[in-house]
Amino acid sequence: MPRPRTSLVAAALVTAALSVPAAASAADYPGWAPDVPWGAGCEPGQSVATRTAANCGATLVDGEAVPPPDAPPVVKRVIAAANEIDNTPYIWGGGHASFDAKGYDCSGAVSYALHGANLLPYTQVSGQLAHYGSPGPGRWITIYANDEHVFMVVAGLRFDTRNDPADITGPRWKMAAPEPTILPKFSVRHPAGL
Repeated sequence: MPRPRTSLVAAALVTAALSVPAAASAADYPGWAPDVPWGAGCEPGQSVATRTAANCGATLVDGEAVPPPDAPPVVKRVIAAANEIDNTPYIWGGGHASFDAKGYDCSGAVSYALHGANLLPYTQVSGQLAHYGSPGPGRWITIYANDEHVFMVVAGLRFDTRNDPADITGPRWKMAAPEPTILPKFSVRHPAGL
């Protein structure tokens, strides 16, 4: 069962966060996509130096992603679904026997979020997600997948099960661009039209 997590405090922080653009450095952008914020999760912004709701950047408040107000409803549903499980533990194979699980692995987490927006009818493993949707980076959602791992960037935020803080495992939102050194190892896909 999805757990509600949005609070009035989070809503107030989101409003404040949306009014203040976050600075980004050139190191935040992989060389193959220098004009696309956070390694192809959004359309290019007017300036690569700022990341705001205007250039499709979601906001992270207390670990929860908040979509930009102008995001398409389907993108907001992907974010809402990912928020439902972003505090669950990492469990290998989690989210595959059923979308509802006590924990999720990388592909179970990505599958859950896409399913939450009716973009995926059944769970898929990372190798299957390497062939999902359309090739290349998406306008709002980009999936990076290979036979060993999958993560996605949605409205500029990374949803991943790797690189968690010490003693924490599982799917989490991160304000971290995909590492340029690992990107060539991944198939880059997106839901058609997004």
